[in-house]
Amino acid sequence: MPITANIPLSALSTSDSEPMGTSSNAHVNERQPVEDEVGQEYDDDRASLGSDEREEDVDGFIAANEDPSIDEGTTKHARKRLFAAFMIFGLLNNVLYVIILSAAIDLVSSTTPKGVVALFNIFPALLTKVVWPLVSNGKIQYARRVGFCTICSWLGIVTIALSTSLSPRLMGIALASLSSGLGELTFLQLTTTLPTRSSSKTALGAWASGTGFAGIAGAGIWWMLRGLGVKKGLGLSSILPLFFPMTYKYLLPPFTHLAFDLSSDQSYQQIPADAVPPSIFVTPPSTDFVPRLSDTLSRRGSFDRYRTSSPPVDHDGKYADRDGTGNVRLTTKEKLDLLRPLVLRYMVPLCAVYVEEYVINSGVAPTLVFPLPTEGIWSKLFQSPRDYYPFWSLTYQTFVFLSRSTLSLGIPPLPLPLLPFPSIIQFLILTLLYFQSKSFLFSSRAYTPPSTPPSTGVDRSISWVFLLICVEGMCGGLGYVNTFWHVGREGEGEDGEEQEGKRGLEREFRIGAVGAADSTGILFASLISMPLEISLCNSQIEQGRTMCRDMSSAHS
Repeated sequence: MPITANIPLSALSTSDSEPMGTSSNAHVNERQPVEDEVGQEYDDDRASLGSDEREEDVDGFIAANEDPSIDEGTTKHARKRLFAAFMIFGLLNNVLYVIILSAAIDLVSSTTPKGVVALFNIFPALLTKVVWPLVSNGKIQYARRVGFCTICSWLGIVTIALSTSLSPRLMGIALASLSSGLGELTFLQLTTTLPTRSSSKTALGAWASGTGFAGIAGAGIWWMLRGLGVKKGLGLSSILPLFFPMTYKYLLPPFTHLAFDLSSDQSYQQIPADAVPPSIFVTPPSTDFVPRLSDTLSRRGSFDRYRTSSPPVDHDGKYADRDGTGNVRLTTKEKLDLLRPLVLRYMVPLCAVYVEEYVINSGVAPTLVFPLPTEGIWSKLFQSPRDYYPFWSLTYQTFVFLSRSTLSLGIPPLPLPLLPFPSIIQFLILTLLYFQSKSFLFSSRAYTPPSTPPSTGVDRSISWVFLLICVEGMCGGLGYVNTFWHVGREGEGEDGEEQEGKRGLEREFRIGAVGAADSTGILFASLISMPLEISLCNSQIEQGRTMCRDMSSAHS
């Protein structure tokens, strides 16, 4: 049986008259006639090669398995930089969106519907996510995109801060929304260009964690700055987009350091001889065939294509067209063919998750108001009926952050067949919370209208609503991070060296196109939630519970 050996380059013979495997410590008989059919094919193939080509095979084998310029410490440090960079990208991209929504009450007059801010804060992002992947083509210039997002985001927030009338403020909100939509599209696409599956998983997990934490950070930032007013508060927030180019240029590591990451799941490991034909066989005597490295690599997709040579580097040192096929394009027909199977598999479940959770957050949660508790932990948290909605929002954002961080925490992604489950669970939660708001489903008889609530005690519905919103946040985060993880893996089995340039464009298009699903869901939810909130509040008033109306009157 052939055995695998690591031998010095000097021990390998490249002469046609000398057999492979000769060394100072072993004597090999002269080459015998090859009777095995596969061995004969190898000898014929090898005889057609010149000495230089055979040396390239050996050199390629060595280059594929060691790179003295990148040690383990360097690659581990690069992985940490990658995680930090994408965490910051996700945080910066979404934090202004949250700040603007949190500041909506201060940006428009009391006579202007607050839904106008939400509409201008989501529609440009949706339009960007839908149109941009269809009209853009060729190799993505990521550095230029990051610069464009920085300029749009900064101009948007400065315009809002310096304006006093509604129209320019809405224009600023639209600019910031465009930047947010294009930023999400860009950084999700960037995760598909990383050299190994492990590094792609790290980047996607960090991005999802950053976007999840942005909800908590954005609300907290505006809570601290709102006392300064719109001009100063948002003016200070305008420095945040400037960290985009700084992070991209100085923190994001060169991808060459990630291609040879020893801690990744693509790092080199000895492959059992009975599972995969090794690149070099040494046999005493040398009568078995010796497959060329190039043949072996082309047959085995498990070898990472980045191990055969260092990936090329572009002008900013981050990303380069792997095969030099910068002129590769996707036609409109090819894009539509790629989009068609994604709709039901990924886009519909993700859109459903976002419709359901934002209907809960914007249409149902504002009406989940209860008599103030007088005992237990809830009495410490709720001092006013106006404290309920911010607490439900904080609870939701916290569990979105936790669930979006599952990949970063090493928790395996959901299997593809289970991807619709978050939307199904989310629908059940929406149904239960709807009936709680309308019919006081979880309330005891004493707390159910038209009964007058007791002066002491706690409505048990508060605990039920809290638990349901925790699960709502978990489902929303899981739906997001797992969808984009599986989209990034689409088409992996189709990779071929000669088509790698186009495969890269296809991966970028897929993840960019699916990104429109969440914004579409938010837009639909905003259209549903406004009349739903009014309907639920009127229903409570008709039953004798007027707190939702009293809060609105007190605010205006």
